[in-house]
Amino acid sequence: MNSDQYHRGLHRFACATPIVALVTVIAGALVTSKRAGMAFRDWPSSDGHFMLTYPWLRDFATNWDKFLEHGHRLAGATIGLWVILLLCWLLKSESRRWVKWAGGLVLLSVVAQGLLGGMRVRLDAQTLAMLHGGLAACVLSLMAVLATVLSRNWLQAKDRFADVDVGLAKPMAALIVCLLAMQFLLGGLIRHMGTGLHEHLVMGIASLVLIVANAFLTRGSASNWIARSGWLLLSVALLQVALGAGAWVVKYGFAATGFVATADSIGQVAFRTAHTVVGILLFMTAVVHAVRVLRVDAVSEYVQGPILSQAAAPGGVA
Repeated sequence: MNSDQYHRGLHRFACATPIVALVTVIAGALVTSKRAGMAFRDWPSSDGHFMLTYPWLRDFATNWDKFLEHGHRLAGATIGLWVILLLCWLLKSESRRWVKWAGGLVLLSVVAQGLLGGMRVRLDAQTLAMLHGGLAACVLSLMAVLATVLSRNWLQAKDRFADVDVGLAKPMAALIVCLLAMQFLLGGLIRHMGTGLHEHLVMGIASLVLIVANAFLTRGSASNWIARSGWLLLSVALLQVALGAGAWVVKYGFAATGFVATADSIGQVAFRTAHTVVGILLFMTAVVHAVRVLRVDAVSEYVQGPILSQAAAPGGVA
């Protein structure tokens, strides 16, 4: 059994971290879809008010843009406090030093995201808005990876997956992460710059083909840990494709049915927001899947390597 102790409470708290962060992501995606990123011209204050003293609920009926933007700021502050608690728990309970450093990196990434969002407002820079959205996927993925390394499967991998050969799953998982990163970048160009649509479509098809192949490749794996994440990745990808198709229809219409798109309609905002959020979740799922594959591959080499070396040595067991 691995000497590192599994902490159920800490693991569950870490698993909840990306869920809490998702509230911030959804709020940010709505802000972008509604083009409400400059509802306030100041930061970190809102119309001169301290964040917690701003009359936020009043805007629900009077100014939806300000309601969304300030809600996004409040959600960002909440995940910041949540990650501080997570880091304190890690420092107290976790024995692996590199995991503690990873917790610190999560906190730094959340702080950096907040500062980047603030600079986007102060400079009114659309490129910073795109970077802010893109890095959100990286921050959420980092949170999910931290939760993964705190899991029981990770800690007991040497006992559970020593005889698993990941084969082509390793390069496949890495390639999927790279393609989805490019795909998410192209999606950001469409949302913020209005360009890159056809490249986004082509990259989406290529990514889906690889994700389908990966799911069937990992289906026969001796590690259910890998197989489950491979099929989860495919499920999220199919949902993302459906949302992308919906976003296309509400944006450009559908002549075959006589549907005519209406600019900035509720349908447009809903589909664009959902497509963005699920895109972030898709990238996060791909990263977690890749990390699982790498972990299983690492322990397999760790356990089998010395045995093979010993067998090949003079006098070793054949």
